[in-house]
Amino acid sequence: MLWNLGAFFVLLLLTTFARGFGNELIGLAALDPYAVLHHGWIWQIVTYSAVHLGIFGTLFELMSIWSLGSFLESNHGSRWLFEIFFVSIVGAALTALAMALFLPPSPFPLYATWGGIFGLLIVYGVWYGDLEFMLFPLPIGIKAKYIVWVYMLIAVALLFGVQRFFALSQLGGALFGWLYIKYAPKRGFAFAGSESLFGLRNQYYRWKRKRAAKKFEVYMRKHRDN
Repeated sequence: MLWNLGAFFVLLLLTTFARGFGNELIGLAALDPYAVLHHGWIWQIVTYSAVHLGIFGTLFELMSIWSLGSFLESNHGSRWLFEIFFVSIVGAALTALAMALFLPPSPFPLYATWGGIFGLLIVYGVWYGDLEFMLFPLPIGIKAKYIVWVYMLIAVALLFGVQRFFALSQLGGALFGWLYIKYAPKRGFAFAGSESLFGLRNQYYRWKRKRAAKKFEVYMRKHRDN
């Protein structure tokens, strides 16, 4: 939330006091499939999620991240939350790039963190569907599975309008979020990787101890023979 809020205010200040530079920065950061596929601007696969242009849309994004992420972080840890959010962000971008190969180009670049938000929504729908929680700006408790369905139906409805590029990327973020919780290690790749490294280190130390013990046995045997 803080990173995205900071990015919003940076772009707001730049577009207010240095409009030319601010607009150029937005053009470099927002996801333009043509620029990625034909000019190699691959950083846009990630940077587009930090572009926020409207205060109300940004507020809704941040409150959605807070509502969804705070519970998941308390139950699965910050590393796991970052991983699924990042995977969903990249998945939404890859979906947009795949669409650009088969559909007419979108007149609008892709920006904002909705791909990541949809990835978090999938976790609620699959793991915590019957859990009631508050989702801004709704003032009542609603079961998670109903909120997920509402978001998904809105995205499907957008497929029939000019924002189908945006809607399909959201659904792509949801798909990659689902793939993550289905196939990733339960506590995330970072934790699994650190455990693997810890296990390899322990194996190395055990090997060194065994080697030292064998050398000591050989030394003691020679000492007894002498």
